[in-house]
Order: sequence, then C-alpha cells, then structure tokens
Amino acid sequence: MTPPRAPQIPVVVLAGFLGSGKTTLLNHLLRNRAGNRIGVIVNDFGSIEIDAMAVAGQVGSTVSLGNGCLCCAVDASELDTFLETLTRPAARLDVIVIEASGLAEPQELVRMLLASDNPHIRYGGLVEVVDAAEFVTTRERHPEIDRHLGVADLVVLNKTDRVAQAELDAVREAVATAGSRAAVIHAEFGRVDPELLVDPVLRPDGDDTASQLTFEDLLLDTDHEHDSHMHAAYESVSFTTDVPMNPRRFIEFLDSRPEGLYRIKGYVDFGAGDPGNRYTLHSVGRFLRFVPQPWSRDEPRCTQLVLIGSGIDAEALDKGLSDCREPEQGAGGELERSMWGILRYVQQPDDDEA
Repeated sequence: MTPPRAPQIPVVVLAGFLGSGKTTLLNHLLRNRAGNRIGVIVNDFGSIEIDAMAVAGQVGSTVSLGNGCLCCAVDASELDTFLETLTRPAARLDVIVIEASGLAEPQELVRMLLASDNPHIRYGGLVEVVDAAEFVTTRERHPEIDRHLGVADLVVLNKTDRVAQAELDAVREAVATAGSRAAVIHAEFGRVDPELLVDPVLRPDGDDTASQLTFEDLLLDTDHEHDSHMHAAYESVSFTTDVPMNPRRFIEFLDSRPEGLYRIKGYVDFGAGDPGNRYTLHSVGRFLRFVPQPWSRDEPRCTQLVLIGSGIDAEALDKGLSDCREPEQGAGGELERSMWGILRYVQQPDDDEA
C-alpha cells in the first residue's frame, strides 16, 4: 500500500515597503503562533526583536528562536537551499514565513516558490503590508507599489490608529484602484489574527511538566488586550455536505470566487466522478490546487470546507456552494468529462514520498 502523503508546509511571503511594519507583524506572529513551529527566512537582515536573532547581516546563518521556531538570514540565491533545510522532517515546522526586503519585488519570490521543485512546500500566499499613514507619499515615490498590490493575496493596512476614518477610506479606495483583488484588513502595530495565515495545531509543543518559559509565554500577556478582537477583521464560513459535488459547477464557483475571499481549505467529494479519492483543496488568493488522496476504508464520504475572507457575503457563499451539489448521480461519461476541469488545478502526490 502506498504510504500517506506527508503534509506540505505552506510558505507565506511577507512583503511591504520599508517602515510599513513587516517585522512588527512577524514578531507578533511569533509571539502568538497558536502552537505552530514557524520557520522564518529573512531576506532583509532587519532586526527581529529576539535576542537569539543576532544575525543581521550574517548571510547563511540559522538560529533557534527558543520556542520551537527557526530563523535564517539569506539572500535570494540561497532561498532553495534554506527551504530544503527548513523542510527536513527533523525541523518539524508547520509554516515558513519569508520576510522580503523592503525594496524587493515580491512577485519574484512568489515566482520562485511556484517554480520550486521542493515537494515539501506549497505556496501560502503573498501578504502585502501597507503603512496607512504614509501610503499616499510612498505611492508617489514608489509607483511600483501598485504592481505589488496587484499580485497580493492579502493586504494588511497597518498603523490605522494614525489616520482618520476619511483618510483610511481613501487608502482603501486607492488600494482597489491599484488593481488589487485581495482581501483587505486593518491592523494596529502589526497585530493580525495568526489564524489568517496559519492553522492552529492540535499537538502541544511538549508535555505538562515544568519547563523554561518561551519568548511567546513571556510576551503573551502584553499582547492579550490588543488581540482580543482581532477576529472581527475577517469572516469565516464553514460548509459541510454529504452530497457529492458536481465538478463542473464547483470549478465555476471557484473561478468566480469574490474579491476579499482570502483562503479556502478542506476537502471535496466528487462522488462518482472519482469514487476512489477525496480532493484536498488549498486556495489562497487566486492560487488554487487540488491534491487527490485515497479515501480511508471507514472514512465518511463528505465535503468539508472553510472559507476565510474580509467583506465576504457568507449567505451568498453558502448558497453558491450548495448549488454545486449533485442533485442526482448523472451519467458516468458526463461526470468523467466534468472532472477534466479539475485536472488543471490538480497536483499529483509523488509516488516515492513517505
């Protein structure tokens, strides 16, 4: 029997111009990591505010952050090498975050990730951090920001506490006119809900015995007051059905998914279209991948999805998904032809993977 496919590690690109708050957001993520082990690749040599990260300017260095996370300082030419290092089973990482240089072209990092031959990673999205207070000035000096916003999967309007509502509305409008179809959320001091980027793990980092406090433990209380309502920045829609989904209708739904819908995760049952497999779905922004996986012998045949976004219409999404269900089992040939639409998004598992 072919062994189960090892989970791929999502790689998130964190971009934004100098001073936008990328490092602040990254530090917040490390402090509130929901039990995840995070690998950090720094392409900026900035000051990650952790004593162990005294590697600014030391290209090719890797240090432990003391909470199960790792950090590397690299230049772009070494990206694949360090991705290989961080995806080794011994590292036990759940997510990798690349903090891009403030003057980097983030789409180049995205292109490198999508072209990577590393079978252990998957694209986790491009997060573009924008300084709401300085956006107009930054855009005048660096018009290429429109290009960055155009390829972003999530836009974080940071430092919103420094601007009036009218100015904030103008910034949101400017982001939209830049061609961005990304979900847009507001943040102060880089504080976003980590579950937008990473899924909380079920396993504890250790046992219940006494142990040394981690950096996260020490700083968690200082962030608690500010983080208590972060979830209000986005909406989450859950969808479950034991009726198989029609492949053609489901692809049409995905191809026309609304702006602001940032992530879709879960798995899909296409019934007679492929009775031997369920299809794990990973969608971030406009990026979409299916991975077929054999059904377990006693596993319930159903579709389970979670959709996450900002400014989305939960009722419309639920109705759209419900309309994708098969009213009845159609002819085998029709279902087989419908499955062809899925193939352009399918990533086949490697036979030699453990």
